[in-house]
Amino acid sequence: MSFIIGLLMLAMVLVCIALILLVLIQLPKKEAGIGVAFGGGATDALFGAGSGNVLTKATKWFAIAFFGLALLTGFLQTHYGAKGRAAAIGANIQEEASKLPGEPVTQPSGTSPAPAPATTPGAAPTTAPAQTPAK
Repeated sequence: MSFIIGLLMLAMVLVCIALILLVLIQLPKKEAGIGVAFGGGATDALFGAGSGNVLTKATKWFAIAFFGLALLTGFLQTHYGAKGRAAAIGANIQEEASKLPGEPVTQPSGTSPAPAPATTPGAAPTTAPAQTPAK
């Protein structure tokens, strides 16, 4: 599924670049904007006199494609991308746990480990005297 998500992301980047270029070459309203930088009739000379309508329609369809791809990619990423990562993380944890020596220690949920005995700061811990075996 990650391959399909990657292809959708590539398509979205290409649509985004095309959308940026379409917006930049459109005729400005009232002769203001980036169209003035290329000269007054730059788009008319390149694409003909009726290019405004074609560019406007193309911009609309590319914008719809961009938003559709963004929604689809987001949906697929949340439903399939997160599950794949969680399964991979769980498999790695189980693999690492199986490498550890000994029996796995399980603790019932809702309980906490026993607290350590309280000692005063600076005091040596008390221990029971060692017993010597009788002869």
